Amino acid sequence: MPYQPASPAEAVTLAVQASRALAAAGQDDMVWGHAGIRDPDRRGVWMKSAGWGLEEIDASRIVLVSPEGEVLEGSGKRHIEYPIHTGILARRPDAGAVVHTHSPAANQFSALDVPLRPLDHAGSLFAYPEIPRFTLTGGLIKTGELGVALAAALGGARACLMPQHGIVAVGADTPTAVMTAILLDRACRTQLAAMAAGPLRRWGTEEDTMAKRADVWSDRQFHAGWEYLLRRS
Repeated sequence: MPYQPASPAEAVTLAVQASRALAAAGQDDMVWGHAGIRDPDRRGVWMKSAGWGLEEIDASRIVLVSPEGEVLEGSGKRHIEYPIHTGILARRPDAGAVVHTHSPAANQFSALDVPLRPLDHAGSLFAYPEIPRFTLTGGLIKTGELGVALAAALGGARACLMPQHGIVAVGADTPTAVMTAILLDRACRTQLAAMAAGPLRRWGTEEDTMAKRADVWSDRQFHAGWEYLLRRS
Protein backbone atom coordinates (compact mmCIF):
# COMPACT_ATOMS: atom_id res chain seq x y z
CA MET A 1 0.00 0.00 0.00
CA PRO A 2 1.53 3.36 -1.02
CA TYR A 3 1.83 6.14 1.55
CA GLN A 4 0.60 8.76 -0.94
CA PRO A 5 -2.82 7.97 -2.43
CA ALA A 6 -3.04 7.88 -6.21
CA SER A 7 -6.76 7.14 -6.24
CA PRO A 8 -9.82 7.65 -4.03
CA ALA A 9 -9.70 3.97 -3.08
CA GLU A 10 -6.16 4.36 -1.78
CA ALA A 11 -7.15 7.49 0.16
CA VAL A 12 -9.98 5.55 1.80
CA THR A 13 -7.58 2.77 2.79
CA LEU A 14 -5.17 5.26 4.32
CA ALA A 15 -7.97 6.95 6.25
CA VAL A 16 -8.99 3.57 7.69
CA GLN A 17 -5.40 2.67 8.53
CA ALA A 18 -4.77 6.06 10.15
CA SER A 19 -7.82 5.68 12.37
CA ARG A 20 -6.84 2.21 13.50
CA ALA A 21 -3.18 3.14 14.02
CA LEU A 22 -4.16 6.07 16.23
CA ALA A 23 -6.43 3.81 18.25
CA ALA A 24 -3.67 1.22 18.62
CA ALA A 25 -1.39 3.95 20.00
CA GLY A 26 -3.94 5.04 22.60
CA GLN A 27 -5.08 8.22 20.88
CA ASP A 28 -8.75 7.24 20.80
CA ASP A 29 -11.39 9.30 22.62
CA MET A 30 -14.65 7.38 22.20
CA VAL A 31 -16.12 8.78 18.93
CA TRP A 32 -13.98 11.96 18.74
CA GLY A 33 -10.72 12.75 17.00
CA HIS A 34 -9.94 12.10 13.35
CA ALA A 35 -7.36 11.87 10.61
CA GLY A 36 -7.86 13.58 7.26
CA ILE A 37 -6.24 12.49 3.98
CA ARG A 38 -5.95 14.92 1.07
CA ASP A 39 -8.01 13.74 -1.89
CA PRO A 40 -5.63 13.01 -4.81
CA ASP A 41 -7.99 14.93 -7.11
CA ARG A 42 -8.00 17.91 -4.70
CA ARG A 43 -11.74 17.73 -4.07
CA GLY A 44 -11.43 17.85 -0.30
CA VAL A 45 -10.45 15.52 2.53
CA TRP A 46 -11.16 11.86 3.25
CA MET A 47 -11.92 11.24 6.94
CA LYS A 48 -13.97 9.01 9.18
CA SER A 49 -17.64 9.76 9.51
CA ALA A 50 -19.04 11.11 12.77
CA GLY A 51 -20.32 8.84 15.52
CA TRP A 52 -17.70 6.09 15.26
CA GLY A 53 -14.62 5.34 17.33
CA LEU A 54 -11.23 5.25 15.65
CA GLU A 55 -10.98 1.50 16.30
CA GLU A 56 -14.36 0.91 14.60
CA ILE A 57 -13.48 2.41 11.24
CA ASP A 58 -13.63 0.49 8.00
CA ALA A 59 -14.06 1.65 4.40
CA SER A 60 -17.83 1.96 4.77
CA ARG A 61 -17.34 4.64 7.45
CA ILE A 62 -15.12 7.00 5.45
CA VAL A 63 -16.47 10.11 3.72
CA LEU A 64 -15.04 12.70 1.34
CA VAL A 65 -15.76 16.21 2.62
CA SER A 66 -15.41 19.28 0.40
CA PRO A 67 -13.86 22.54 1.68
CA GLU A 68 -17.43 23.84 2.03
CA GLY A 69 -18.45 20.91 4.21
CA GLU A 70 -20.45 18.94 1.65
CA VAL A 71 -20.18 15.15 1.79
CA LEU A 72 -19.18 14.27 -1.77
CA GLU A 73 -18.73 10.51 -1.32
CA GLY A 74 -19.73 8.06 1.38
CA SER A 75 -22.96 7.72 3.30
CA GLY A 76 -22.03 8.88 6.81
CA LYS A 77 -22.27 12.27 8.48
CA ARG A 78 -19.25 14.52 8.50
CA HIS A 79 -17.52 15.64 11.67
CA ILE A 80 -18.34 19.22 12.66
CA GLU A 81 -14.61 19.95 12.93
CA TYR A 82 -13.81 19.19 9.29
CA PRO A 83 -12.44 22.80 8.95
CA ILE A 84 -9.37 21.66 10.91
CA HIS A 85 -8.39 19.55 7.94
CA THR A 86 -9.60 21.72 5.07
CA GLY A 87 -8.09 24.86 6.60
CA ILE A 88 -4.67 23.33 7.15
CA LEU A 89 -4.53 21.51 3.80
CA ALA A 90 -5.45 24.74 1.99
CA ARG A 91 -2.54 26.57 3.62
CA ARG A 92 -0.03 23.71 3.51
CA PRO A 93 0.50 22.34 -0.01
CA ASP A 94 3.33 20.23 1.43
CA ALA A 95 0.91 18.30 3.66
CA GLY A 96 -0.84 15.13 2.57
CA ALA A 97 -2.57 14.38 5.86
CA VAL A 98 -3.72 16.07 9.08
CA VAL A 99 -4.43 14.43 12.44
CA HIS A 100 -6.49 15.86 15.30
CA THR A 101 -6.73 14.04 18.63
CA HIS A 102 -7.73 14.93 22.17
CA SER A 103 -4.48 13.79 23.78
CA PRO A 104 -4.99 14.06 27.56
CA ALA A 105 -1.24 14.45 28.08
CA ALA A 106 -1.11 17.36 25.65
CA ASN A 107 -4.00 19.10 27.41
CA GLN A 108 -2.38 18.57 30.80
CA PHE A 109 0.93 19.85 29.51
CA SER A 110 -0.62 22.86 27.74
CA ALA A 111 -2.23 23.94 31.01
CA LEU A 112 1.22 24.48 32.50
CA ASP A 113 2.10 27.07 29.82
CA VAL A 114 5.78 26.10 29.81
CA PRO A 115 8.07 25.25 26.86
CA LEU A 116 8.16 21.68 25.62
CA ARG A 117 11.76 20.56 26.13
CA PRO A 118 13.66 17.88 24.21
CA LEU A 119 13.83 15.37 27.06
CA ASP A 120 13.71 12.29 24.83
CA HIS A 121 13.74 11.25 21.18
CA ALA A 122 10.10 12.26 20.74
CA GLY A 123 10.69 15.68 22.28
CA SER A 124 13.47 16.42 19.81
CA LEU A 125 10.80 16.87 17.13
CA PHE A 126 9.07 19.74 18.92
CA ALA A 127 11.85 22.01 20.18
CA TYR A 128 14.08 24.48 18.33
CA PRO A 129 11.86 26.18 17.35
CA GLU A 130 9.27 25.85 20.11
CA ILE A 131 6.04 24.15 19.11
CA PRO A 132 3.27 26.68 18.33
CA ARG A 133 0.05 26.93 20.32
CA PHE A 134 -3.43 27.86 19.13
CA THR A 135 -4.95 30.03 21.85
CA LEU A 136 -7.79 31.83 20.07
CA THR A 137 -10.28 29.35 21.50
CA GLY A 138 -10.36 26.06 23.33
CA GLY A 139 -13.70 25.27 21.69
CA LEU A 140 -14.65 23.41 18.54
CA ILE A 141 -13.12 24.38 15.21
CA LYS A 142 -16.46 24.39 13.42
CA THR A 143 -16.17 27.32 11.00
CA GLY A 144 -13.96 28.04 8.04
CA GLU A 145 -12.64 31.13 9.80
CA LEU A 146 -11.46 29.10 12.79
CA GLY A 147 -9.90 26.55 10.46
CA VAL A 148 -7.95 29.33 8.76
CA ALA A 149 -6.90 30.74 12.15
CA LEU A 150 -5.69 27.34 13.33
CA ALA A 151 -3.74 26.85 10.10
CA ALA A 152 -2.13 30.26 10.61
CA ALA A 153 -1.11 29.35 14.17
CA LEU A 154 0.39 26.08 12.93
CA GLY A 155 2.27 27.90 10.18
CA GLY A 156 5.03 25.72 8.76
CA ALA A 157 5.40 23.58 11.88
CA ARG A 158 4.84 19.85 12.07
CA ALA A 159 2.33 20.11 14.94
CA CYS A 160 0.46 22.56 17.13
CA LEU A 161 -0.81 22.37 20.70
CA MET A 162 -4.45 23.34 21.18
CA PRO A 163 -4.81 24.19 24.90
CA GLN A 164 -8.06 22.88 26.41
CA HIS A 165 -8.68 20.88 23.24
CA GLY A 166 -5.85 18.65 22.01
CA ILE A 167 -3.38 18.68 19.15
CA VAL A 168 -3.05 18.82 15.40
CA ALA A 169 -0.22 17.24 13.44
CA VAL A 170 0.61 17.25 9.76
CA GLY A 171 2.81 15.23 7.47
CA ALA A 172 3.76 14.94 3.84
CA ASP A 173 2.13 11.53 4.00
CA THR A 174 -0.30 9.76 6.30
CA PRO A 175 2.26 7.75 8.32
CA THR A 176 4.22 10.90 9.15
CA ALA A 177 1.14 12.81 10.32
CA VAL A 178 -0.03 9.90 12.47
CA MET A 179 3.38 9.26 13.99
CA THR A 180 3.87 12.98 14.67
CA ALA A 181 0.64 13.10 16.67
CA ILE A 182 1.63 10.02 18.64
CA LEU A 183 5.13 11.32 19.35
CA LEU A 184 3.80 14.69 20.50
CA ASP A 185 1.60 12.89 23.02
CA ARG A 186 4.66 10.91 24.16
CA ALA A 187 6.81 14.03 24.51
CA CYS A 188 4.15 15.68 26.65
CA ARG A 189 3.84 12.61 28.86
CA THR A 190 7.61 12.43 29.35
CA GLN A 191 7.83 16.05 30.44
CA LEU A 192 4.79 15.80 32.73
CA ALA A 193 6.39 12.84 34.51
CA ALA A 194 9.74 14.61 34.82
CA MET A 195 8.18 17.81 36.18
CA ALA A 196 6.15 15.82 38.69
CA ALA A 197 9.42 14.50 40.12
CA GLY A 198 11.04 17.94 40.42
CA PRO A 199 12.34 20.93 38.45
CA LEU A 200 13.77 20.20 35.01
CA ARG A 201 17.55 20.52 35.11
CA ARG A 202 18.81 19.04 31.86
CA TRP A 203 17.59 18.77 28.28
CA GLY A 204 19.15 18.70 24.84
CA THR A 205 20.98 21.70 23.46
CA GLU A 206 19.85 23.06 20.12
CA GLU A 207 22.90 21.69 18.28
CA ASP A 208 22.64 18.23 19.79
CA THR A 209 18.86 18.10 19.41
CA MET A 210 18.97 19.05 15.74
CA ALA A 211 21.62 16.40 15.09
CA LYS A 212 19.61 13.75 16.94
CA ARG A 213 16.44 14.70 15.07
CA ALA A 214 18.21 14.14 11.76
CA ASP A 215 19.55 10.76 12.91
CA VAL A 216 16.44 9.42 14.64
CA TRP A 217 13.50 10.75 12.65
CA SER A 218 14.12 9.89 9.03
CA ASP A 219 11.15 9.11 6.80
CA ARG A 220 12.12 5.46 7.12
CA GLN A 221 11.67 5.56 10.89
CA PHE A 222 8.29 7.29 10.70
CA HIS A 223 7.18 4.60 8.26
CA ALA A 224 8.59 1.81 10.44
CA GLY A 225 6.57 3.08 13.41
CA TRP A 226 3.46 3.28 11.23
CA GLU A 227 3.87 -0.29 9.99
CA TYR A 228 4.27 -1.49 13.58
CA LEU A 229 1.01 0.21 14.58
CA LEU A 230 -0.79 -1.34 11.63
CA ARG A 231 0.37 -4.77 12.77
CA ARG A 232 -1.10 -4.05 16.21
CA SER A 233 -4.40 -2.62 14.93
